[in-house]
Amino acid sequence: MSATATPESTRTSSHEKRAAALFSVLAAGGITLLKLATGILTGSLGMLSEAAHSTIDLLAAGITLFSVRMSDCPADETHNYGHGKIESLSAFVESFLMLGSCIWIVTEAIRRMTSREHLALAPSPWPFLVLLLSIAVDFTRSRKLHKIALESSSQALEADAIHFSTDIWSSTAVLIGLTASFIGSKWKIPALEMADPIAALVVSGIILHVTIGLARRTIDALLDATPKEAREATQALEHELRSIHGVLEVNRVRTRRSGSNSFADLTLGLAQNLTFQRTEQITREATAAVERHLPGADVVIHTVPMATGAESVHDRIRAVAARMNLTIHDVSVQRIGERLQVEQHLEVDERMPLRQAHDLATQLEAAIDRAIPEVGSILTHIESEPATIEQPDSQEHDRQLEVLLRHVAKAFPEILDIHDVLVTRMGSHLQVNCHCTMPDDLPMSKVHATITALEGAFKLEAPKVDRLLIHPEPATDNRR
Repeated sequence: MSATATPESTRTSSHEKRAAALFSVLAAGGITLLKLATGILTGSLGMLSEAAHSTIDLLAAGITLFSVRMSDCPADETHNYGHGKIESLSAFVESFLMLGSCIWIVTEAIRRMTSREHLALAPSPWPFLVLLLSIAVDFTRSRKLHKIALESSSQALEADAIHFSTDIWSSTAVLIGLTASFIGSKWKIPALEMADPIAALVVSGIILHVTIGLARRTIDALLDATPKEAREATQALEHELRSIHGVLEVNRVRTRRSGSNSFADLTLGLAQNLTFQRTEQITREATAAVERHLPGADVVIHTVPMATGAESVHDRIRAVAARMNLTIHDVSVQRIGERLQVEQHLEVDERMPLRQAHDLATQLEAAIDRAIPEVGSILTHIESEPATIEQPDSQEHDRQLEVLLRHVAKAFPEILDIHDVLVTRMGSHLQVNCHCTMPDDLPMSKVHATITALEGAFKLEAPKVDRLLIHPEPATDNRR
């Protein structure tokens, strides 16, 4: 079974997630300012598009930092499954921001290409230095975010890591576009002068591609869609569940994620004659199997009783009674011709009226007849089970019987002691049990005669007692 995350490890993971998100915000802020300043100074649409892209990155990093903080909040009365979905919601908002930047970049690039405005760029080494620095920063933070995302199973950080890894390619595209534009300006090659807006279009295409992928994943997460890798894990989990001894069917396996948390809902078919203890053992084994595939998952398992081909008629009859919350015993089954005759004893509360007890027996017989068609006739004996607690007056009566027994025993010198007196009642029948101490060398004929005489004398004094059971003990073996 997978180890459950301890509060200390949870706090460590939360701290690492927040530190990674904060680092991403600071890095995005610095790179955005540099790109914006460089784009304004050089007039490069590619750089301005990169600045717009980095602005989106900054907003995305800020939203990620906020969502990571919120998603770590524990479940409460209004959010029973925790706050993990806020990570998916933040990613969904990011996709709209990225789509807006795509529309602006494409519109501006097409306007410059058709009107041939602002195609001439001011020569400067700064755009190249800023882009190279941006590539280095994006490479560093994407690797860091990806590492923390895998360790903490954070969807928000994973989305940020993928997002920033694509920034490397977009920065490379702009770098190539700027190089071509400067070469075209210097050598008077008109075709190369169009490289900057074309690079901006390439950047917008990359942003759009990432946006579509991010939006699809976040929508799936918000709608609890099962991703491909989760479906594969579920198939492997179902195979392992079916291999557990006692599991007859795996009726349902549902999994969902909320942020870094996983939830699993299973329905397993078990034999209807299993004990509660065995059912609990199977449930623990199934929970361990789920946690091997989904570490740290919150697991809920429903069990459904099912009939098996290996059950005897007796087991099937007892299963019917158990489903009706009735207690039966001494079930006997006989075959008469092609049909079965069942005889059983039904236990009911001693205070239950006869009419109600008879109705219960009739309902039980009808249920057995429906569940086991080969049964031809059913005879049910109704027995009452004691449901009352002995009252103080009856306890006092028992003590009086014990005192009376000791008094009667004094008339027999062979009886050295009376102990362990127990008074029992079975309906209207009253029985007294006791142990008596007698000499070690007393012959058994004398022992029997003394016990018989004591029984007779006691019943004369207590005629309501139906039976007196006496267990003789030698004096050397008296373990009082």
